[in-house]
Amino acid sequence: MQRLYVARDRIEAQLLADLLERHRIRAEIFGDYLAGAAGELPANIWPTVWVLDDADLARAGTLLAQFLADAARPPGEAWVCPGCGERLDGSFELCWRCGRPRE
Repeated sequence: MQRLYVARDRIEAQLLADLLERHRIRAEIFGDYLAGAAGELPANIWPTVWVLDDADLARAGTLLAQFLADAARPPGEAWVCPGCGERLDGSFELCWRCGRPRE
């Protein structure tokens, strides 16, 4: 088991763990509830994402790099779904109404 990433919060840690699981990389989050003890514990208590199988670490690192790049990318321009005509904010990659991907 290897530590992959120290997240800013529980949500970021869970999003990354879910991404890894979707790519069949088993991951575990440790320390995700420690923020509730703020003031009683040291200030550097952040949730950490661990990869359970060491053989998956390199692939997980590649996914982490993409995850961080996607998070840092500013949302694009608004777009209109070619399937149903719904107008969507630039942060959406799929149409919320019909599920069609952005082209």
